[in-house]
Amino acid sequence: MNPHEISITVKAQYLPEQSDPDNRQFAFAYTVTIRNTGTASIQLIARHWFITDGDNEVQEVRGLGVVGQQPLLRTGEQFEYTSWATLPTPAGTMRGEYFCVTEEAQFFQAPIPEFALVMPRTLH
Repeated sequence: MNPHEISITVKAQYLPEQSDPDNRQFAFAYTVTIRNTGTASIQLIARHWFITDGDNEVQEVRGLGVVGQQPLLRTGEQFEYTSWATLPTPAGTMRGEYFCVTEEAQFFQAPIPEFALVMPRTLH
């Protein structure tokens, strides 16, 4: 078993009450669950996102921690948080990576798999 291994799952949803399609603002919430499946305790230090809209414009977002925290996860523990993103198009994708460190000061990157941000189609 890898000492620093984490599983990352993401669920995204469209936020109609935060969106303004007439002004090209489409808001999405995403909930990320990070589970430490390795044998060493790890701390999430920073994040790096690539947010791609429907016009293939890419926005990069970097920062320390997630939602103002740098969670420490022991083996088997998980951390869940919800954040949001706004796109100028009704659909896009996000992917990225977390920068983590073990208690033994070993740094590693954990890829965040790409997920879709899509406004549901409505019938008129």
